[in-house]
Amino acid sequence: MWRTNPIENAEIKARVYYKAFSMPVFSCDSGLYFDGLEEALQPGTYVRRVNGRELTDEEMLVYYSMLARKNGNKLIARYRNAIFLIFDENTCFSSMDISIASEPFILTSVPHKKRVKGFPLDSLSLDIQTGKYYYDLTERTTIHDNMDIGLREFFENALSGLN
Repeated sequence: MWRTNPIENAEIKARVYYKAFSMPVFSCDSGLYFDGLEEALQPGTYVRRVNGRELTDEEMLVYYSMLARKNGNKLIARYRNAIFLIFDENTCFSSMDISIASEPFILTSVPHKKRVKGFPLDSLSLDIQTGKYYYDLTERTTIHDNMDIGLREFFENALSGLN
């Protein structure tokens, strides 16, 4: 049973694998969240499902373009990531801290002409610093540096918590 919260999904998956293999395991999940958007419209883990219906790539482009248009033609978005680490039934660590979230980006109402099957929202995603579509950036800096640091800190803290 899936939940709307990434941390709940990560926990469900980690516990299933822990039970199956009887060894420490971690699991991750993520959800899409928009700044200033009411809770009922937050996709969370249901990025592709709207009103209980699974959307095609093209339907996602239409839905999220309209959502951006209704919000001033750009929404500040980020993927909130969660991690759940289980060592045994009584020793678990979890986080959905902002330090492991993606960098914020702009979701625009005007799709880029480029499409990659299975990743429709990439066509609506703009770099927040340059305002350019990610597809049009010639030099990409490592936008995951902060997330990598956050994940490393999570594991360091979890492992030090075992002592």
